[in-house]
Amino acid sequence: MKHSAGERFRYWFDNVMSRGTIALMGLLGLATVALVLLVSGLVWVFRAFPDDAGDGDFIDILWGGLMRTLDPGTMGGDAGWGFRLLMLVITIGGLVIVASLIGIVSGAFDAKVEELRKGRSTVLEHDHTLILGWNPKIHSIIHELSIANQSRRRASVVVLAERDKVEMEDAIRASAGDLGRTSVVCRTGDPKRAADLALVSPAQARSIIILAPEGSNEPDAEVIKTALALTNDPDRPDGRYHIVGELTDPANLEVARLVGRDEAHWVLGSELIARITVQTCRQSGLSVVYSELLDFDGDEIYFTEQPSLVGRSYFDAQLAFADCTAIGLVAGGRVLINPAPDTVLGDGDQVIVIAEDDSRISLAEPGTPDLENVADGAVVAMRPERTLVLGVNANLPLMLSELDEYVAPGSQVRIVAPAEPPELPALVNIEATVQHASPTRRSVLEALDVSGFDHILVLADTSDPDLQRADSRTLVTLLQLRDLSSHGGFTLNIVSEMLDDANRELAEVTQADDFIVSDKLIALLLSQVSENRRLTEVFETLFESEGSEIYLNPVTEYVVPGRPVDFYTVLEAARRRGETAIGYRVAEHAHHGRHGYGVRVNPKKAEQVAFDPADRVIVLATGRA
Repeated sequence: MKHSAGERFRYWFDNVMSRGTIALMGLLGLATVALVLLVSGLVWVFRAFPDDAGDGDFIDILWGGLMRTLDPGTMGGDAGWGFRLLMLVITIGGLVIVASLIGIVSGAFDAKVEELRKGRSTVLEHDHTLILGWNPKIHSIIHELSIANQSRRRASVVVLAERDKVEMEDAIRASAGDLGRTSVVCRTGDPKRAADLALVSPAQARSIIILAPEGSNEPDAEVIKTALALTNDPDRPDGRYHIVGELTDPANLEVARLVGRDEAHWVLGSELIARITVQTCRQSGLSVVYSELLDFDGDEIYFTEQPSLVGRSYFDAQLAFADCTAIGLVAGGRVLINPAPDTVLGDGDQVIVIAEDDSRISLAEPGTPDLENVADGAVVAMRPERTLVLGVNANLPLMLSELDEYVAPGSQVRIVAPAEPPELPALVNIEATVQHASPTRRSVLEALDVSGFDHILVLADTSDPDLQRADSRTLVTLLQLRDLSSHGGFTLNIVSEMLDDANRELAEVTQADDFIVSDKLIALLLSQVSENRRLTEVFETLFESEGSEIYLNPVTEYVVPGRPVDFYTVLEAARRRGETAIGYRVAEHAHHGRHGYGVRVNPKKAEQVAFDPADRVIVLATGRA
């Protein structure tokens, strides 16, 4: 096919234009040169230069014409109308060319700023914590990591998510608070794409946290694909990743383990919240204990090797620490929580302790328990329990399955909610009934005779996209329950689930026994495991219904109330029951957030305390008889 010269020129011009800013600037330069040469040639041929220019110098004419394209004021002193008209042509052409050049340069600069704003440059960090994905938990995670990094001279957290870089930075700056020495670097990209992962240097990261993306219909699939992109990258260097991932459905755990192999640790958020909620509704204050162990602001769990304790018993190790609390051992590579008191420490064994900081872990002169104040209180036998559940959400089946493993046969659960609950699991020890009604209505609560229930659990509606609206309904229910309790003269054991931690302080006026803030607890666990992979086994043991768990038992089963005793005495009382004491809860402060809701984990062992009969001792135990 034959093409006209005009078509060929347009095709060439389009190709030049598509090559970017440099090509456009070159094209304008050629146009400038062509215009100056053409007009200067006309001036030279027609001898249109001024009379005082003599025979004229073509180079001078060229230079003068070029200057007129850049500065219109240059032609102000020209003489001779022929010369003036030709120079006017150059000046007008120069104005068009310079204006175009300014527009091109300005556009290129704006485009470059926009590109940098999107965060597409490679992150040059090392030993950083890498967070892949974005959801509301990220603010708590970054805040906790900043506390954990306080002992580091320089620390950084890198975030890669499919969100605008500036929006992410603004959101983190507004919600995470003072981050101290920790800097946060955000990049925009898809964590499932190898090219985008390369931007955030995962091979140089100390740990990698994969979050379920906000608003996704299949969050677990997204998390697993991200893990697959990390572990199966053909260009990844030698070495082992430390990955912590969040899953929502237990059915996806097996596939996730196949993908992550020994490089990934998976946190099942739904199971975690179900277990903590059930355990807490049966013994208020437990979520505060877990929060104390999971956050970095206060006491945490550490592993320490103490050669001087080799050959000594586990109980001797408990007595040997004055400012920290032993909770287990690492023996033969296995984590043992609350082992038998006479378990002997061997070479290379580690003691698992709760301490304010790793610098505070040191041995002291063993204390002597006051045997005269050790109580011989009998353990209360289990009896059928009645539990009232107000509201439903997707975790209800898991909660009922978990509760079924703790309660005595013949226990009852009454579920009251306006919506149809999810399919309930097969239960052995529980008889569950469902009533369709709104728990926010006073008449509904009055008809339930709430005083006849041992435990009341108020669940948040996690299906509502508006967290504040869901928490508002929970708050209304709590206020109604408090008013019924106040007017009826009876006490209710209430545990409530909140979706926004900011609403927890507001809900304290309801004087509920405890609050579960699901997203925050999951964020805390992700942060802890990202800093120390060995903690996975510790928390798996604590959260399982089998093995040793945390209980808040009546103080009367351990020591004589009203008499000052030190914590060495409490340790001895717990030892006699095959338990490990880790703290206590003061009933008087149970509803006051400023006192940690009465919970004191890892108390100083020499400190004398006169317990009230309503107080509780926090222990690790294998269960209640």
